[in-house]
Amino acid sequence: MNQQIASPQHPTTSWAFTVLLSPTRRGARLARLLAVAHLNLWGLPSESAAHIVAELATNATVHGRVQGRDFQLRLTVRRDALLRIEVTDTRGDRLPVPSAPAADAEWGRGLLIVEALADHWGVIPGPVPRKTVWAELDLAP
Repeated sequence: MNQQIASPQHPTTSWAFTVLLSPTRRGARLARLLAVAHLNLWGLPSESAAHIVAELATNATVHGRVQGRDFQLRLTVRRDALLRIEVTDTRGDRLPVPSAPAADAEWGRGLLIVEALADHWGVIPGPVPRKTVWAELDLAP
């Protein structure tokens, strides 16, 4: 018997959650709360993800806001090993660039936090007028 055919297959677990939220402080807060709730429901760690969602959602409401247009939060888990966080807003003309703020600045550290917590992160421009900022966390031990 062919061992490859007879070997047991481990089921792959994939989860996804997507929601549109208003580009307000309340929408950013709700994004973080919903992300934590879904990750807890899926039995996954949520602390780093909560910080990343908070920063990306806040950026979408502050820098990516267009009156009357929502931002989108998407969480995807693949094979219990990779969490991908995506926040899409409608200001594709404003691509985020991490930079060190002045020592006494009260803001400007969000992408540095994302960079420190995520295993990978980046920006996908388009389709016009949108952009998606994503971050990935390796869940494998």
